[in-house]
Amino acid sequence: MSDSASSFIPPATFEFLVASLQFQAEMNMGTGMKPDEEGEDNGPNLPLARHFIDILGMLQEKTKGNLSMEEKRLLENALTELRFRYVQAFDRATQKAAPKPGDSTTA
Repeated sequence: MSDSASSFIPPATFEFLVASLQFQAEMNMGTGMKPDEEGEDNGPNLPLARHFIDILGMLQEKTKGNLSMEEKRLLENALTELRFRYVQAFDRATQKAAPKPGDSTTA
């Protein structure tokens, strides 16, 4: 592999792993999502977001006692933030799906 190609690849670190999984969870919750090329908003994919949060939770459990203080805090903070955002995203999705008072769905 050439030096120029490898300069674009970040080092394989615990911090990068946590950040990558956190980013995937956030994207699937709709954080920073923009409409696609056709202008359609595909909305969040909460089951997939939950999957990435669960992976981070499993990582926390499996690495218990083996992380530096900084790594432990990074993982705890990421999970706390993601779980809070997940609840907010879930509430937003539930509110969008719920019929509004006064809406008539029967003819």
